[in-house]
Order: sequence, then C-alpha cells, then structure tokens
Amino acid sequence: MEGKKNKILVFGGTGYIGKYIVKASISLGYPTFVYTQPINAKTPSSKIQLCSEFNSLGVTLVEGEFEHDQILKVIKQVDIVICTFPYPLVMEQLKIINAIKVAGNIKRFLPSDFGVEEDKVHPLPPFQAFLDKKIKIRREIEAARIPYTFVSANCFGAYFVNFLLRPHEKNKDIAVYGNGETKDLPPPEDIPVSILHSIFVKGDLMNFELGEDDLEASKLYPDYNYTSIDQLLDKFLVDPPPPASAAFQ
Repeated sequence: MEGKKNKILVFGGTGYIGKYIVKASISLGYPTFVYTQPINAKTPSSKIQLCSEFNSLGVTLVEGEFEHDQILKVIKQVDIVICTFPYPLVMEQLKIINAIKVAGNIKRFLPSDFGVEEDKVHPLPPFQAFLDKKIKIRREIEAARIPYTFVSANCFGAYFVNFLLRPHEKNKDIAVYGNGETKDLPPPEDIPVSILHSIFVKGDLMNFELGEDDLEASKLYPDYNYTSIDQLLDKFLVDPPPPASAAFQ
C-alpha cells in the first residue's frame, strides 16, 4: 500500500515561479496548500483567475495576513514548506523560519533561492548586495537546524531565452543620454545589469565545482524529459509567451 503523501505548503504560490510549483505539486498527487493574502476588491483580476484555477485543481487556498500566529497555524498542518517570494520579499522569510522553528513538524523547507549558487559566486557589488540577503536566509535556516534544500536553478531557460533571444521581433532602438561615457546606473537599475555581467561576462554559473553535499538536478531526476534550448526557440518562434521581468525593489 502506498504511503501517505506529504502535504506541501507554498508561500508566493500565485507568483511567476510559484504558480508552476503549485501546479506541479498538485499534478503529482501531493495535497497542496497556497498561503495568500486575503482576496478583496483591490486584488488583480489575474490573481483572482489563477486562484479560481487552483481551486478547480484541488489546491487548498489559505487566506491570511503575513503574521506569526497565522503563519504558524497553517505550517502546523503541513509537512513541507516551499517559498517562492520575489527578491523584495526575501527577508520576510525570517517569519517563516521562526514559525517553522516553533512548529517543529516540518520535514523540509525550500527557501526562495532559484537563482545562482550564491555561496560560490563573486559578482559586482549591486548583485552581491542582492545575494547577501539570500545568503543571510541560508545561514538562518542552517542555524535553526531546519531540514532544507537550497535550489540553485541558475538561468531558467524559458525566462532568459524568452527575454534575451526573440528572433521573431525587431530589435528595439536604444537611447544613450549625455555623452555616452557614463558608466553608472542608479539602483535598482544596476542590479539586472550586474546580474548579466556575472552570467555572460564572468561566467559565474560555470566557474565552480560542486561539493560533496551538492547534487546536479539531472542526476536527481534522470528520467525527466528536459527541454533543450533549441526546443525552446522552436516554441517561441511559433507561439512566444510575453516576456517576464523580475522585481528588484
């Protein structure tokens, strides 16, 4: 007889990454919960529509404010917690960590990483400041002795290929103001530029070796049918989705 499946709670489940994780979780038969702010008259129609879709799939929506008692209450009902908060909310995960410590029942916590391996790269200061917050979350999780998995997805193929390589579209004109000699950008505009420098100039995604505690995803899931860059380009040529852009403030 198959064992009882773990209950999975997703914070940020209606966001860009979160919605895919929620759909994947429920499709694999896991009882899936999404913690979301209360829906009201100011809630975007796109979020209302997504929540309706989640309901139809069997996802349990838990509406509440992001306060300790309410977070603790829902965490006590599940086994695994996944957070997919965008960068501006990264430090809010401290509340989740504190609630997990108090609850004492969580088998695994996946914080909102999903980017570069921040413990092993050394980018320009704007990107490093960005990563320092995620590094702090990692250290807090380790100090709390919470079972964890840090997911370093590096470049999501669909995100970067769709944003950077759109061969079906005409190139946009770029306006250069002043004399063209300025080499500085005000924050937060300097963050995405320093990220691109780290990835495509320094090659930070490939300039380190995996440690004994690291595991490459294709070895963890060898039977998964991964999508190649060529396959992504073929899809985008026929039916390109609108490009997404990360938030930095």
